[in-house]
Amino acid sequence: MEKVIKIKNKNETREFGLRLGRALKAGDIVALAGNLGTGKTALTGYIAEGMGIKEQITSPTFTIVAEHDGGRLKLYHFDVYRVSDPDELYEIGLDEYLFGEGVCVIEWADLIEELLPEGTLHIDIEYGAEPEERIYRLRGSAEAINIMSW
Repeated sequence: MEKVIKIKNKNETREFGLRLGRALKAGDIVALAGNLGTGKTALTGYIAEGMGIKEQITSPTFTIVAEHDGGRLKLYHFDVYRVSDPDELYEIGLDEYLFGEGVCVIEWADLIEELLPEGTLHIDIEYGAEPEERIYRLRGSAEAINIMSW
């Protein structure tokens, strides 16, 4: 199943992220893909805010995963851009994160798509016609796509 959403500006990005963050439940996985600068980390920050996490969200490019507490659920924020071998992810306990009690948001998830379980919500982010506009292509199971209304 696929759903396409046009996001016009940063305010709509924030609203989308907040709604998604509020709708996520333990064990949910959000796989983000898109070119550099399309807003993957910004969207992750808004998802975290929707989950009640107050701390600043930055990309964990060099640490691969950052754990964020303080919300209604734990957030495991991955950036797999620099992962050259999937075994690196298993060494840090990927399965425990994916099947744990928190929510996983994975940037550059297209690089490890074969490792992600069924039920993952994939959001492919593309540049739109206007400078702040983005096109979100949501893919996954109907349940994953329908966790929020937009």
